[in-house]
Amino acid sequence: MKGNVKKAIVTRVRLAFLGVCLFSAAIVWKVSRIQSEEEGAKWRALEQERRVVYQPVFATRGTILAGDGKSIMATSLPFYRVAWDPSVVDKDVLRAKADSLGLLLSRFFGDKSAQEYARKLKNARNASPVVRYIRLNSRQINFQEKKQLATWPIFRLGKNKGGVIFEKVDKRFRPFGGLAQRTIGFLNEDKNGAGLEFTYNRSLAGKDGEALFERLPGGNKPIYDGSEVKAQAGYDIRTTLDINLQDVAENALYKSLVDNDAQYGCVVLMEVKTGEIKAIANLGKIGDGVYTENYNYAIADQGRTEPGSTFKLASMMALFEDDPDIELTDTVNTGTSGSMKIAGAIKTDTHPNGRVTIQKAIEQSSNIGVAKLINDHFSANPEKYTDHLKSFGLDKPLGFQMAGEARPYVKDPNDRSWSRTSLSTMSIGYELKLAPLQTLAFYNAIANDGVKIEPIIVKEIKQADKVLESFEARVLNPRICSGKTVAKLQSMLKGVVLNGSARGIKTDDYSIAGKTGTAWKFKNGHYTRMYSTSFCGYFPADKPKYSCIVVIDSPRRGRIYGGTVAAPVFREVADKAMARDAASQRPLLARGSGPRSRVPYVRAGMQDELQLVCEKLSIGMDAPQAVAEDWVRVTPARDSAKLAVVAQPVSRDHVPNVQGMTLRDALFLLENRGLRVKTVGTGRVQRQSLTAGSALQRGATVVLELAPIGRQMVPVLLPTAAADTKPATAEPAKRRSAPSSITQQTPRRTEFKPKA
Repeated sequence: MKGNVKKAIVTRVRLAFLGVCLFSAAIVWKVSRIQSEEEGAKWRALEQERRVVYQPVFATRGTILAGDGKSIMATSLPFYRVAWDPSVVDKDVLRAKADSLGLLLSRFFGDKSAQEYARKLKNARNASPVVRYIRLNSRQINFQEKKQLATWPIFRLGKNKGGVIFEKVDKRFRPFGGLAQRTIGFLNEDKNGAGLEFTYNRSLAGKDGEALFERLPGGNKPIYDGSEVKAQAGYDIRTTLDINLQDVAENALYKSLVDNDAQYGCVVLMEVKTGEIKAIANLGKIGDGVYTENYNYAIADQGRTEPGSTFKLASMMALFEDDPDIELTDTVNTGTSGSMKIAGAIKTDTHPNGRVTIQKAIEQSSNIGVAKLINDHFSANPEKYTDHLKSFGLDKPLGFQMAGEARPYVKDPNDRSWSRTSLSTMSIGYELKLAPLQTLAFYNAIANDGVKIEPIIVKEIKQADKVLESFEARVLNPRICSGKTVAKLQSMLKGVVLNGSARGIKTDDYSIAGKTGTAWKFKNGHYTRMYSTSFCGYFPADKPKYSCIVVIDSPRRGRIYGGTVAAPVFREVADKAMARDAASQRPLLARGSGPRSRVPYVRAGMQDELQLVCEKLSIGMDAPQAVAEDWVRVTPARDSAKLAVVAQPVSRDHVPNVQGMTLRDALFLLENRGLRVKTVGTGRVQRQSLTAGSALQRGATVVLELAPIGRQMVPVLLPTAAADTKPATAEPAKRRSAPSSITQQTPRRTEFKPKA
């Protein structure tokens, strides 16, 4: 029995051993067959096919330019990753130069020692099989750094003998930082985005190429075998934006938002005749005193609101078009209580007006007056009123060049929400919604004598200097209303600034026409005590060149009306636009009376600053190097094209002479000596209450009497670049003024961060 069991076990072991031998033999046979010429070529080709792949070579994205065609608002800059192919480098060359190259790499990247880099290079070359691709560092270098690395040992032999591989990566760069950042927009990896980058992506993106890449440990190495398809760079976009006016608009808007602790705001400035947008600013609050551009409030749904009193102009246009015999001198009774029930709804004014002319009703922005006029005229057939609004194009989008334009909402009696009160309520800018740009286009038509045109922001699509496509504003309506109606509306808008709710921005230098707007905010089914303030108009009123709208939403510092919140921003933008317009400067300069000087008004200040001004204006200074003091006084020399310089010593223990200085310079000298400063008026220092040169008592108060340049001793002929015209950030590095009781620091704006 035992013998049979033992025999069976031996038989099984032999059979198992025989099976293993047969299986091993089969493996050896298969390996030898694969290695043979018959199948070896087949498998080597398959391995090569899987290891070598075509990959896209991304095109360089086009540039977005400002209106001058030179200022770059967004462009793509080349950056590079540094990789290396050790297999093409001669061993003797590597042995001789590895230490030198390692030292340079260590100093440049600063992440490894020279010995570590040298060892990394040698190990890669001496490995078996030889490494064919390694990335030396993950940091991306710029073009100048690439040129520097290309001169180093081994690398200077090029890619075929030195093995260096510079892998290009384009990065989007904005030379002006956050300027117009929402308008420029963005494009994410999913090809979604906003602004010009998204709208014109097809033109900007170009056409990607493709090339062969070899899959290797550590990354994909390009194979330059002549089969690559070169990428075609994207086209350039030339916008209509003016860099300087854009900066003015953003700064004016930002200051107003901070001063009023508002929720958001926007400014749009465009040329009346061409429809070209010169500036478009959008800022929204993301924290206390912190604003950024997350939305394009001027165009998109986020800024589409009930316009309030700026819509009264459309109501008056409908009234005059329906009955041309109505005159501005006709009257309407607004009552003596400041409130009146009209068509079942209470309408109120800020103060009682009694019986007033139609002109006066608009100037004072009377809700009662406008609602009563529209209700009395159209109540029998309200559809006539809404038909007029639609004929003005207020119910249709403008077809703006950028994606995301909000669709206006202007209801009519067929709307389910129409009620008995809708007519009078719509007449003063409620129960309808418009984006600020749509309101501006309507006002621009009034400035343009009734021709309504489409605003544009892109002027050309270019390839280098070749214009591929150019754009001009389309005429949306060649005659939005009669000439008689246009004349009436223009007269009313001028009156608003001369005698009405916006008289605070009236200026003697040029004329402004426009309309204030103040609208309650509708939230959670009812109107709240938060307001949207606005001002829309054009300038100069007698010969319009620019139209502009300003919206400041939800101000919280006590000022709630368009005339006191939004209108000052309009005035600041208008002032800067007019100052830059050479044609409009001539009548301003011609007003100066008395002797005119060929030199700018300069009386006292820092010597280096005054010298810089004179250099920029090609004006000589009599021996400025002979004056050793930092502070100087200057007077016109006998040669009227020069300035004579006189030293003004400044003592720490005596009251300095600040007469003739800018307020900034005077504050620096006085406050740094412990004096308290009070000012009267605006302009340069004309008089000071403490006698110059008297003993200084810290804590004493000095009163400075300021006067504009035109009221000082010598009128100005040329706009100067002196200190009073510089922004605060332009102070010399060596000057640090003490905190001033009459100046405030405001928080910075944050950079744009697209929402996910």
